[in-house]
Amino acid sequence: MSTLYDIKLKISYRYEYPAAAGRSLLRIMPLNLPDQQLISGAVSCDPPGDFRRDSTDFFGNRTTELAHDRPLSRITFRFDGRVRRSADLVSFDLSRGLSAIRQETDAIRSIDPTSPHHFLGPSERVTPGAEISDFARDTVRSDMSTLAAVQAIAHALHRTMKFDPESTEVSTNPFDAFRKRRGVCQDFTHIMIAALRAVDIPAGYVSGFIRTIPPEGKERLEGADAMHAWVRAWCGADAGWVQIDPTNDMMAGNDHVIVAIGRDYADVSPVKGSMRAFGRQTTRHEVDMVSVSPAPAR
Repeated sequence: MSTLYDIKLKISYRYEYPAAAGRSLLRIMPLNLPDQQLISGAVSCDPPGDFRRDSTDFFGNRTTELAHDRPLSRITFRFDGRVRRSADLVSFDLSRGLSAIRQETDAIRSIDPTSPHHFLGPSERVTPGAEISDFARDTVRSDMSTLAAVQAIAHALHRTMKFDPESTEVSTNPFDAFRKRRGVCQDFTHIMIAALRAVDIPAGYVSGFIRTIPPEGKERLEGADAMHAWVRAWCGADAGWVQIDPTNDMMAGNDHVIVAIGRDYADVSPVKGSMRAFGRQTTRHEVDMVSVSPAPAR
């Protein structure tokens, strides 16, 4: 069954002294995918930019480039839209043994945006490190299937780490977060990507939204009230890409709406850019993701 969501995102910045000018690159528009349909939606900015260009990046993420050439004391970016999500959770394991995953990856000749080759080596925010690599190798066994290894690492990470929004910043690297055993969804995701790559499983970063209203009798999902992050892992030619949320120790499903996909946070950052400004800056994120009703089957 699919689910309809009305989603509102508001990201606001205020500057102690007016910024002289600024450039911004946004990735806040949900993707159109086989299991996700953007029914309607718009990205807006207040005040409007002096220049705007909407495009897509290498991985197919929707981008909005904005330029402001006049003083700004505040700026607000918004997304308002409706999304139908119809994800099928993995019901059976088509992946081969973990010992075969490198051979399967090497057999792929394509280097298009979906190729696992882009998601196996070091990336800007995720590089090899002994502590996380040892954690991954201690968690999996060579006789596991690749999907079972992915799930085992997610379970182990969820047990090892504590969700703590005060413990890290957006610039924290995964190795510092892992040493603290604390972090937020970005940290859980980066650590798991590093762990999966350490055992030759191609892995990437997914940014998006997560439903904040828990089912009856269930605990509220951690990482809510903000954009969320989770992992995509390539489990071989037959199983393909799967998505798993290590922060909540669950496969990503209808509660997860996908905004952008990349190798790590640097590829999917909701707002990237620069402002010529002095003094302090305050930032506020507001997310409202409401289930409208079960959507008719298509």
